[in-house]
Amino acid sequence: MQVSVENTTALERRMSVTVPAERIETQVNKRLQQTAQKAKIAGFRPGKVPMSEIKRRFGADARQEAVGDVIQSSFYEAVVEQKLNPAGSPSIEPKSLEAGKDLEYVAVFEVFPEFTVAGFDGITVERLSADVADADLDKMLDILRKQNTRFEVADRAAQNEDQLNIDFVGKVDGEVFAGGSAKGTQLVLGSGRMIPGFEEGLVGAKAGEERVLNLTFPEDYQNLDLAGKTAEFTVTVNTVSEPKLPELNEEFFAQFGIKESGIDGFRTEVRKNMERELRQAIKSKVKNQVMDGLLATNPIEVPKALLSNEVDRLRVQAVQQFGGNIKPDQLPAELFEEQAKRRVVLGLIVAEVVKQFDLKPDEARVREMIQEMASAYQEPEQVVSWYYKNDQQLNEVRSVVLEEQVVDTVLQKASVTDKSVSYEEAVKPVEAPKAD
Repeated sequence: MQVSVENTTALERRMSVTVPAERIETQVNKRLQQTAQKAKIAGFRPGKVPMSEIKRRFGADARQEAVGDVIQSSFYEAVVEQKLNPAGSPSIEPKSLEAGKDLEYVAVFEVFPEFTVAGFDGITVERLSADVADADLDKMLDILRKQNTRFEVADRAAQNEDQLNIDFVGKVDGEVFAGGSAKGTQLVLGSGRMIPGFEEGLVGAKAGEERVLNLTFPEDYQNLDLAGKTAEFTVTVNTVSEPKLPELNEEFFAQFGIKESGIDGFRTEVRKNMERELRQAIKSKVKNQVMDGLLATNPIEVPKALLSNEVDRLRVQAVQQFGGNIKPDQLPAELFEEQAKRRVVLGLIVAEVVKQFDLKPDEARVREMIQEMASAYQEPEQVVSWYYKNDQQLNEVRSVVLEEQVVDTVLQKASVTDKSVSYEEAVKPVEAPKAD
């Protein structure tokens, strides 16, 4: 077998392969012999069909199958011989397929980039530290109570934070528009669920009252047919209900699986959850800074095949998350290219760090992470046992731990400053940069 390779771009390779005719003919004859043993042809006993008849009937198909298999196997042999690492499937261009002659084809494909990860000392990281103060705990208890608010019908005018049961009809230019009408809708005033002015226009309304609201849809409204247009909403208020916060009592605690330890036990469990969230938030922010730093100090070219595959994965995830009847390939690739490129590049960089530093998942950290996750459940021992009985889930945890070890490896050489902040600031999500 003869192989020659041409570098057409930094990552693309054009590989010419010539396979001796004998190899093809051997594969063709092997298939014809197998066919002869089982072929059922009128006028001949099974296994007694003349080879000339087998070749006449099945020769073309046997050759086509043999050529396909030889191209596949010889391509693999060629890339191993040339020490190439293909990223994605090749594009095969046959040059000579004539029977009795050497098989010639050209395979065009991309390879994984070869690089060494560097620049750790140029990465800067701000590592936050915080504690869960009693005031933070009290605030969280208030949040939990508000999340479990119930509403009771009130015989008074509506106020902000009241829940109204309403019927409404919306019209644009005197015509009812699609999606602009509803009956028996529950609406909490001040929630921001409706367009600007709608909820504000119902403050002070009483049960049985009808109000007409003249409003304008925002210019950036998701329905472009309504964006910027003036609409008239006729709203009937059926009921006005006021919020009632639950008491911190046994009934409330039981909703969270805490039945016997009272307020002290409840505060202890909530604090544990807050501390767990705090640790994860700090760890996540450090990791994001490290990954941003690795991206900035290690610019690499991305194989188009890997980028395309990642875009397809993100499309599928988007459809699964948001539902609807849309197919993944109907979503524009441009929506996902930036995120896909980041994920692919980071995947390549992280894999190279693992290789350079010969990192292996620390099994003690794996167990510690599983126990940390299990502690949020009522029977943590069962959760730990479940992970160790499911290889797929266990390997996912190992991958996360290995990524943490990559972060630790970078931090050893990066410029790290520690900063004490409040709990609220530590768990606050990092805002994405605004587009120009």
